[in-house]
Amino acid sequence: MSAESDPVYAPDQLKPGNRKMARIGALGTAVVMLLFFWGNHEGNTENVFLVLFALALVGAVIADVVLRRNGLKANDQ
Repeated sequence: MSAESDPVYAPDQLKPGNRKMARIGALGTAVVMLLFFWGNHEGNTENVFLVLFALALVGAVIADVVLRRNGLKANDQ
């Protein structure tokens, strides 16, 4: 492997993020999205997408917790 093909990383790119704040942020975003039900729109098309995206965020947080608890995902990331 040559040096030209190796990726270049800044030191702060390899630091782990704050997992607790990321989870709180994802769940908070899901709650805010569900609060958009009370808006100035008619019909349920927007509501379907709001629920789907909120469920996707909550599902991602749950999947992350389960994978880390079972040792299937590294705890240093």
